[in-house]
Amino acid sequence: MQGKVVLVTGGAKRVGAAICRRLHAAGAQLAIHYRNAEQEALDLQNELNKLRPKSAVVFQADLLDLNALPQLVHKVIKKFGQLDALVNNASSFYATPLAEVDEAQWNDLLGTNLKAPLFLAQAAAVELRHRHGCIVNIADIHAERPMHGHLLYSVAKSGLVALTKGLAQELAPQVRINAISPGVIIWPEGEDWKDQEQRRKIVAHTLLKREGEPEDIARAVQFLIADAPYITGQIIAVDGGRSVNI
Repeated sequence: MQGKVVLVTGGAKRVGAAICRRLHAAGAQLAIHYRNAEQEALDLQNELNKLRPKSAVVFQADLLDLNALPQLVHKVIKKFGQLDALVNNASSFYATPLAEVDEAQWNDLLGTNLKAPLFLAQAAAVELRHRHGCIVNIADIHAERPMHGHLLYSVAKSGLVALTKGLAQELAPQVRINAISPGVIIWPEGEDWKDQEQRRKIVAHTLLKREGEPEDIARAVQFLIADAPYITGQIIAVDGGRSVNI
């Protein structure tokens, strides 16, 4: 991936940071987007630049602000001189039982998981066509089978799957668009999400009988960017077989 520039949204921590480290190790230059995780983003930038000077730069933006999205893409291109790949990783996630759904939750969950990827793709389309680049969206296995109590999140990820296929048509043949649907990779933060017994049952439902790791997603992202020139419009489940073990 030497000579390639990749923008990773939500790249400061967790799966996003694993994606950044993996692509950087393969030779890419990284535009690391963050919203609130400034310190984590700066720490990752410093870590990567110690390995290869001037190879990583952080960019702050609120993806719910549509005006910020073309500005973000413009800043990346201005800094690096090009953009070869966009990884739509940033995501809000929390429970939204039907009786408690409100418009603010709709705007947040649909905004980060669906609206922002659409308008970032729109903003980057000209450059990606010029560079014969690609987009990788991070979806979820619950796009196909909604998670109980997480109605809006499931709807948003379902929309992202449809967006992936639609963009593959819209931007062909110059730009490839694919998505990865993670399963049990890393437990959500910010709340006591499921007790240990519930987690054990979820893991037991996978064919491989274990959790995955952020690096599993990062490897799949690298494959789709660097080693899949004849793959577009596809959704790859990285879930230990959970989606087929009904």
